[in-house]
Amino acid sequence: MKARLVPLIFEEANERERREYAEQMARLQEFYGGVADFTETVTVGRPLPQADAIVFPQLLGAAFRHRKELYAYDVPMIVLTSRFGTVEMWDWEIITFLRGEGMNIFSPYTIQLAKTVIRALAVKQRLKNGAKFLMFQDTPGEGMQANIFKRFYWWEQECTEKMQQVFGVTMIYRSWKAVGDRAKEIRDKDAKALYDSWKIHEEGVCEKAKLSAAKLYMAVKEVIEQIGGVDGVGSNCLNESFHCDSTPCLAWNMIFEQDDIIWACEGDTLTMLSTFILYRSLEAPMMMTNLYPFLVGMAALAHEKIDKFPDIEDPDNHALGVHCGYFGFIPRRFCRNWVLRPKVLEIVDDNAIVVDAELPVGPVTIAKIYPDFGRLSVIEAEIERYVQYPGSDCRNGALIRYSDGERVMEELCSHHALIIAGKQKAGLRQIAKVFSWEMTLI
Repeated sequence: MKARLVPLIFEEANERERREYAEQMARLQEFYGGVADFTETVTVGRPLPQADAIVFPQLLGAAFRHRKELYAYDVPMIVLTSRFGTVEMWDWEIITFLRGEGMNIFSPYTIQLAKTVIRALAVKQRLKNGAKFLMFQDTPGEGMQANIFKRFYWWEQECTEKMQQVFGVTMIYRSWKAVGDRAKEIRDKDAKALYDSWKIHEEGVCEKAKLSAAKLYMAVKEVIEQIGGVDGVGSNCLNESFHCDSTPCLAWNMIFEQDDIIWACEGDTLTMLSTFILYRSLEAPMMMTNLYPFLVGMAALAHEKIDKFPDIEDPDNHALGVHCGYFGFIPRRFCRNWVLRPKVLEIVDDNAIVVDAELPVGPVTIAKIYPDFGRLSVIEAEIERYVQYPGSDCRNGALIRYSDGERVMEELCSHHALIIAGKQKAGLRQIAKVFSWEMTLI
């Protein structure tokens, strides 16, 4: 995906300024050619070709006098005027003036931030053009742990319809039972050859479980190829676990690794949408986990079958990140440690598998789109270490610290949270501007 950008030039530019403009355009092609397609230059006031945004390789004082023409374009504007491919500080007054006139202007001060803006514009356009999200499920909420699963908004028809209306994405549903049945028909020989080619780091996984995981991948791939152009895939893997003798963790890893298709666990389309937008925009390692703030107390501990949280200072500003017995599914290319293991949860088939993986210890950012699709939750945090509770549903979870636990409890929009490696607040703020979201920063 690339964003389509229209470079603008002011008719008042003199010969020297036009020469400098051409030099800057050559730099921008070098810096951003991988994420943007630049149209021919347009003089301010003349009609624009179809585009995701305007780019200013140069700003002049004439901008003050052309505010009506600029406002009339009604598209986002990106200022990349320094020879380093970022905003030039002398342009802050023009930017502030034009923002005051109601224009949506981006002024990135690093190349990374500019690429985030440009990629987010491309993501927005991809969604509008009908990005395809494929979800495998049959009767969601009625199966395992129905008392929990029937509470989730992502299975409501209203949620699906609103997501399609707001973003343009196309939700495609297929039977989880059918794909599980198809997987069982695949020959062991074919599954083994495929599995062996992946060179998976595994511990304690029996041969049957490995073959079942590979067969599930093959069955899912058949559907993906039949549909074509799939951007995200997921399944109701826990609530309807009885439809399949495996879990899709390995399948999601290989589909992302080989086909660059985004994944989602537990049929969670809101998480799929969040992952698609944020990963495609930031291109930073990320994953989803269940967030268990210490302030929740026994309501969290009992679900994970552990007696107490770790003994630490400042427990109110900490949470455990745990999902399916470990930290949660993460593509292996993002991880410092990644091991395929036998299943942990009682509600999945005894033959199922799970991933035990870790993001690096250090700064992370927790994010999620709110169910109203108009806000983005952002929590600055840190993975302090990983904690183990043998025999529990938390064999290896992340100990996560943030600054204001009480506010987290007030603002957190879901138990499913995206954990993004690194300090991503600045990039997330730009993504929020692209999608016209409010950003709730904790």
